[in-house]
Amino acid sequence: MNQEREQEVVRLGAVLDFMQLLWAVDHSLQTASKRMKSTLRVTGPQRLVVRIVGRLPGISAGRLASILRVHPSTLTGVLRRLEAGQALSRRGDPTDGRRALFSLTAKGREIDACQSGTIEAAVRRALVRSSPRDITAASRVLGTLADELAREVPVRRKKGSTAA
Repeated sequence: MNQEREQEVVRLGAVLDFMQLLWAVDHSLQTASKRMKSTLRVTGPQRLVVRIVGRLPGISAGRLASILRVHPSTLTGVLRRLEAGQALSRRGDPTDGRRALFSLTAKGREIDACQSGTIEAAVRRALVRSSPRDITAASRVLGTLADELAREVPVRRKKGSTAA
């Protein structure tokens, strides 16, 4: 957030205070992702895929989705855009013709090598400023939250009720 602006501190209780922080992180991730798109020609999620494929050349979409903890269909658009942008190459799996394997192209390796102006650089700076204990605790809380959100069942509204 912009440190020059005054920020009003309003205590709303543990749950809403934590949600405020999550909202701020989400907003900052979206803003940084848009900035990366204009400067590096990839979004934050696309860059993360490039970084993983750079470490695991020949990775399948299913394994990549598992590492990212998303459904494979969520990844389809990201992979297509990276292929269209010539950052990834796709080849068939010689042992299973139904699977595609992904590797970086020369352009993908350039994106992978970028060190500044990325969400990853901001995360790295934040981790350096944090204790290992705090990082472990934050990882545990965020992992638990991700699991809870993944298992959350939508509330069915009664006929005639309105959404808030």
